[in-house]
Amino acid sequence: MRVLSVINYKGGVGKTTLTANLASELAFQGNKVLIVDLDPQTNLTFSFLMVDEWEQNYQDRTIKKWYDAFIDNDQDFNLNGLILTPQRVNSRLRVLKSEGQVDLISSHLGLIDVDLELSAKLWGGSERTNRRNFLIVHSRLKAGLQQLEDKGYDCVIIDCPPNFSVVTKTAIVASDSVLIPAKPDYLSTIGIEQLQKRIGELVSEYNSKLQHDNNRDEFNPISPSVKGVIFTMLGIRNGQPYSALQQYISQVQRIGISTLTTTIRENKTVYATAPESGIPVVLEDVRNEQTYLTVRKELEQLTAEVIKLVLS
Repeated sequence: MRVLSVINYKGGVGKTTLTANLASELAFQGNKVLIVDLDPQTNLTFSFLMVDEWEQNYQDRTIKKWYDAFIDNDQDFNLNGLILTPQRVNSRLRVLKSEGQVDLISSHLGLIDVDLELSAKLWGGSERTNRRNFLIVHSRLKAGLQQLEDKGYDCVIIDCPPNFSVVTKTAIVASDSVLIPAKPDYLSTIGIEQLQKRIGELVSEYNSKLQHDNNRDEFNPISPSVKGVIFTMLGIRNGQPYSALQQYISQVQRIGISTLTTTIRENKTVYATAPESGIPVVLEDVRNEQTYLTVRKELEQLTAEVIKLVLS
């Protein structure tokens, strides 16, 4: 079971759309995929569930409930009880004769308060206690996902909030790989080098504290790898990004951060209705509509590249 986090400091870069389509295409190819929505905006959750459906049936079965149990009572319960199997996307997979599956652990607007409460759990007085608390708090999601190893998931994809909070750090610690979606503009790319640096610092700090922990057999060293930047929401002319955008792509490449070959074009018309239907674009019944077919081809190419980088 491989664990992938999708993150950027900047919101509005197509992170959730990319996650939903990547998970769905992986499932179409026969994989069993779990997506975990850690973003309190809950956009990924509502890409698969109707708001009314979530409010009536699932708002007490969210990742917030799991973090709250730890914060309030140091309680640990199996994440299995929070897993939902969205009906519409999985029915579409059956129509397409796929044996894959998309499962979801949903988010909650109240998750925004969890970070401050997790931060309070980090401090306990002595250096030894603080070191121990650091490992316990930051490894929470990793330990939770390990409880699901008998569920047969090929891949877990975590949609992270647009920050480097404690909740985000729990996702990084749990991950094997990290992907960074970004628009090719100043605000979306300016923090990429800093994000990569902070991930490296987190890994070093975690592993260093583990080395000095008296009960280190309880934890394992971590080594999440930043696989690269996926450029999204591109303006395309004659099959190529607008020349004004290329400077930002080249800038990221110059600082030594890998970029994926596949890019995702901007098309608000194609992507706008997908959350309402509960079926991501990559699985839509588009017949011969050329615009849809072009977008779908990009998403399929992206998935093939991610499989090589992350799952192989």
